[in-house]
Parts: sequence; C-alpha cells; structure tokens
Amino acid sequence: MNKYMEKAYLNAMHGIENSEGGPFGAVVVDSNGRIVGNGNNRVLKNLDPTAHAEIVAIRDACLNLHTRDLSDCTLYTTCEPCPMCLSAIVWSNIKNFYFGCTRKDAGEIGFRDDLLYNYLENPDLHKDLLKAIPLDRDDCLKIFQKYTNDNGTIY
Repeated sequence: MNKYMEKAYLNAMHGIENSEGGPFGAVVVDSNGRIVGNGNNRVLKNLDPTAHAEIVAIRDACLNLHTRDLSDCTLYTTCEPCPMCLSAIVWSNIKNFYFGCTRKDAGEIGFRDDLLYNYLENPDLHKDLLKAIPLDRDDCLKIFQKYTNDNGTIY
C-alpha cells in the first residue's frame, strides 16, 4: 500500500474505532513528502455534517502551514470525495489527489454522494431534495460592492 494512503487508511480506522464518523480518512502531503495535515471523518464526534476527512485534513494542513493556499500539496483520501470535499480541494488550490474507494463503493454501503452529484447535474429533477429560492439580491449586492470598493482579498 502507498505510504500516504496507508496513513489515510489508519486515520479512517482510528475514526471508526472511536465512533467519530464514517469510514473515511485523508492526509495532505507537501512537496517535500511530509504529511502536513491529517483527518478522519468526525461528523458524529463533532456533530458537524461538514467534518469530512478531507476537510478535516485540509483544515489541519492550513493551520500547520499557516496558509490557506495548499497549491504545493497533494491529498490522499480513502474514498472519492463528495461534492463538498471536492470543492474544498479546489478552494485550497490542491491540484492533485489520490483516492481509494469510489463514490459508487460509498453508495453501496449507504452513503449518498451520488444524490448530490445527480442534484448538481440537474437540480430541476431533484426539487424534493433542495429548493433554492432567490431573495433580496439587490440589497445583498451592496455587500459585494463594499468589498470591491474596500479592495477585499479575492481568493
């Protein structure tokens, strides 16, 4: 087993053995091959539906490296990322990731990643899952204008 995937695997096992969340683990590795972020699914432990292994590992790496830019890092995760985690990978500027199990594998044991992928592909077919309702756009645009006028940082 790849040494980084093995550490992600061990992170997942730790989470399972401690009833912290689902069977998912991840690590972030810098360009020198050092593990700079560790994570396992902590949804149950933290009572936080966003505490997926990849996000926990990305948060850990950012804190350890004192940055929000992980562009020189690679992520290893025991399962293909869900849309939320995939977004976090993109927002953190990670350019490469390796994964073990597929989202189909996750679906076969009851996790619903495909539901989200299907929603993203065609939200009109899944209105029972989530309804997005625009509200007060003109007022909210004022916040964007202020940020632009104040030269807010774009990341």
